[in-house]
Amino acid sequence: MNIGITGLGRMGAGMAERWVRGGHRVVVHNRSHGPIDALAAKGAVAAYTYEELVAQLEAPRAIWVMLPAGDVTEQAIEGLAALLSPGDTIIEAGNTMYKDDIRRAAALKPRGINYIDQGTSGGIWGLELGFCLMVGGDVEVVKPLEAAFITLAPENGYLHCGPTGSGHFVKMVHNGIEYGMMQAYAEGFDILRAKTDFNLDMQKVAAVWQNGSVVRSWLLDLAEAAFREDPGLENLKGYVQDSGEGRWTIQAAIDLDVPAPVITLSLFERFHSRQPDSFAAKVLAAMRKGFGGHAVKKASE
Repeated sequence: MNIGITGLGRMGAGMAERWVRGGHRVVVHNRSHGPIDALAAKGAVAAYTYEELVAQLEAPRAIWVMLPAGDVTEQAIEGLAALLSPGDTIIEAGNTMYKDDIRRAAALKPRGINYIDQGTSGGIWGLELGFCLMVGGDVEVVKPLEAAFITLAPENGYLHCGPTGSGHFVKMVHNGIEYGMMQAYAEGFDILRAKTDFNLDMQKVAAVWQNGSVVRSWLLDLAEAAFREDPGLENLKGYVQDSGEGRWTIQAAIDLDVPAPVITLSLFERFHSRQPDSFAAKVLAAMRKGFGGHAVKKASE
């Protein structure tokens, strides 16, 4: 089938190349030209403007948007919508807030433009292993595009979750769960490392857990690979960013009156990682010294 995509970052480029390998005709667009040229060399059709992207696709068109959530995605969708025709479809495949999907779909509907939300998981490994897809939208809009979704996904890795917004809602909760899992692994390895008299090898512990253990997972595989490359993780700074989905998951839990303490605390731990000298910790130290005379360390120590 004919497929258009704008946004050729690590995942967007992987999606485009996987489609090319699957025999689809893929028209690719990106703000910078390097990724366009690289994919054109592999068989994609280059488009250096939105006008070229739309012109090189036959109606009804299907264009995937794979950009960071927020203004850049809003601008891309509005820019494309101004050029598209009734019956064309925009598929938003980044980490968008599901409420934005519902709003956009409602705004595009009077113009006759369809909207699908595609929650996408797989990272930089998606090109070779496939992308897990969680898709939201009307059945009559999603069904004609299933060939593209199936090409992207590994076996059993594609699900039409339900109406507009449901794909990104499922992906949002998926990422919230990921926060909790990663935090548990991080704390566990920190405890293991602190038991210095056992002189435990983190890479070997991770490797044995990969075989038959109930905590085996792809995240553990990634941890084992990191320990193998840098046993003490000396080349990494313990600063952990978040891209929004954890916050949105917690807000959804609040809105739905669902307790989610693990996911909530894992997000706050990411905030903690960004404070090399926590003011809250200073306040704690000051209070302990005040009521109990406990020893404190000066800032110069």
